[in-house]
Amino acid sequence: MARLAQRIIQLTPSLTLAVTAQAAQLRAAGVDVCGLGAGEPDFDTPDFIKQAAKDALDRGETKYGPVGGHPELRQAIAQMVGRSCTPAQVLVTVGGKQSLYNLMMTLLDPGDEVIIPSPYWVSYPEMVRLAEGRAVLVPTTRATEYKITPAQLQAHITPQTRLVVLNSPGNPTGMVYTHSELTALAQVIVDHDLLVLSDEIYDQLLYDGATFTSISSLGDEIWQRTIISSGFSKSYAMTGWRLGYLVAPPDIIQGAAGLQSHSTSNVATFVQRGGLAALTDPRTPAIVQTMRRAFEERRSLVCDLLDTIPGLAYLRPQGAFYVWIDIASTGLDSTTFCQKLLAQERVACVPGIAFGADDHIRISYATDPQTLQTALGRLGNFMTSLKK
Repeated sequence: MARLAQRIIQLTPSLTLAVTAQAAQLRAAGVDVCGLGAGEPDFDTPDFIKQAAKDALDRGETKYGPVGGHPELRQAIAQMVGRSCTPAQVLVTVGGKQSLYNLMMTLLDPGDEVIIPSPYWVSYPEMVRLAEGRAVLVPTTRATEYKITPAQLQAHITPQTRLVVLNSPGNPTGMVYTHSELTALAQVIVDHDLLVLSDEIYDQLLYDGATFTSISSLGDEIWQRTIISSGFSKSYAMTGWRLGYLVAPPDIIQGAAGLQSHSTSNVATFVQRGGLAALTDPRTPAIVQTMRRAFEERRSLVCDLLDTIPGLAYLRPQGAFYVWIDIASTGLDSTTFCQKLLAQERVACVPGIAFGADDHIRISYATDPQTLQTALGRLGNFMTSLKK
């Protein structure tokens, strides 16, 4: 048997992908499963985006392209970001995930510390470890809406701190940092001359009148220290296209592009044409708004149903398409809870341990209302069974 490198042996498998795969296997076997695990819109990619990729194929755009991305797409991303952003500050990547991986590998030396509020998206700590850095996890609570405070940030900064991670709207919590909260955090980051990673993948999925603020927009000093990671998966229903981007100072982009040149090289040329259409076609805003409204309605449906189930606590999400549910009252750890729920009621959701909190679970409402209604009914039955 081959000997694997320690960096691979020490990786924690992605529970979100594992839950999705398990639900798919059960469905293939004829089992009626309600899958609430996937962080993936159930909408199809808009037709005009698909047509742009088809047209590119018909034009013969099937050759190698620039490693950093098609110049027109980089320009469109720079214009969307605004401020003084130029195409030299943009790297087009194979999904938002690669933008984050490239960044960690480009920035971190062994022992460098990255501050990550917990709960966190599952891959942040793993990427830091792969880059031989140290993930400094900062627990947050329902009392602070699962958001890190300036005092917490200040308390966890050391001479080894290199980067702070912020994700708003957040996965798994759906919480959104306000303008004033980000302003206070930005001051700490500037005072300590740190870099901040702003993961903005859900920036167009906001509810109840919540507004999105990028920390990069809060002045020149924080703009110079901000790295933006985002992509086309969530807002444009393009998960399978694998198209993302990194926005950072030119020296960081140059380094990350060098890394990418020795790994994946350029994103598929015709895929980038689809991304360009998503950013520039006048039909995009209306379609994104239609999907956003559908998610908002589903969120309201899920929250109304959760309110009828004793023993579960949660905060009403302000963005993304997840609900972060406190199951501490059951006395079960999150893995046991999810295993029992799947076995007894055929509902698949993700254990909170994957996100750093073993007394929570994450459910996704990026699925049709009938499935959500059925799943929440089954969850209620399950909670009732635990009391018997």
